[in-house]
Formats: sequence, C-alpha cells, structure tokens
Amino acid sequence: MIKNCLLLLFVGFFSLNAAAIRVDTSAYQLQRLKINALLAERSVRFGQYDQSLDARTGIFGFQTKKDIKNSNEILRQIVLNDNNVFKELKVLMDYKDQEVKNVIINSNTTNGRIQNYMVSIKKLQDQNQNLRERIVMVEKGKTFYYYVIAFLGLLIVGMVWFGYKKGLFNDLS
Repeated sequence: MIKNCLLLLFVGFFSLNAAAIRVDTSAYQLQRLKINALLAERSVRFGQYDQSLDARTGIFGFQTKKDIKNSNEILRQIVLNDNNVFKELKVLMDYKDQEVKNVIINSNTTNGRIQNYMVSIKKLQDQNQNLRERIVMVEKGKTFYYYVIAFLGLLIVGMVWFGYKKGLFNDLS
C-alpha cells in the first residue's frame, strides 16, 4: 500500500514538474510523457520484484525455483524497461539538441536583422542631418535673394522717383 502511494506521488511529481518547467514543443512534450510512463512502469515492476523476493512458497518458508524464476523474470522486465528508458531519453536529448540549434539559429537571424536595422537607422540619421544642413543653406540663400529683390525694387522705385523729379517722364504724356 505504501509503495503504491509512493508511486502515485512519484508520478504526480513528474507531472507537476513537467507542467511547471515550461511549455515545449508538442513532440518534446510527448516524448517526456512517454519517458514518465516508462519510469512509472519501472517503479511498479520494482515493487513487484521486491514482493517476489519476499515470496517463500517452499517447505519451511524457503524460496522455491519457481519463486526465484519469477523474481528473475521481473528483474529481466525491469532491465528491458530500463533499456527502453535509455532509448527514449536519447530521443529526448536529440529533441533538446534540435531546440538548442533552433534557438541559436533564431538568435543569429535576429542579431543580423538588428544589425541591419541599426545600419539603416544610422544611414537615415545621416541623410536627415544632410537634409537639415541643406535646408539651412537654402534658407540662407532665400534670405540673400530677398535682400537682392528688395534692393532692386528700391533701386527701381528710386529711379522712377528721380525720373519724375527731373521731369524725364513729363514728355511722354
């Protein structure tokens, strides 16, 4: 009874631990569940093996050949189960290695994109600075042209006024 309770606690602990670590890919998660099931089966078989060692059906409470064969068969099943656990762990480690490779590839891709964005931002900042400098130059040029136009306008007005004053435009009427 105690062994069954320990088994349930063991399986429950693995279930909670699997949920608490993080959500992985579905194949990785399925593989973990498969390994947990094999480990639970191993625990049950080990309990059976422990009970078979205590079985003494012979005369005077000794173990018979049948008891020993039964214990050996359970032990053989435990070893076969352990071999399956190792195989499945290898598959799980391959999944994990693939996930690590994917994370590295994703990281490198992201870093490359970030570098490209930084180069683009720098280029745009430089273009922006050049455009601002050109705007300042154009504004200075506009101011110069305004002064020239104003000067020419005043010159024309002065010439017309001087012409009226001297009477150059009186002959035209």
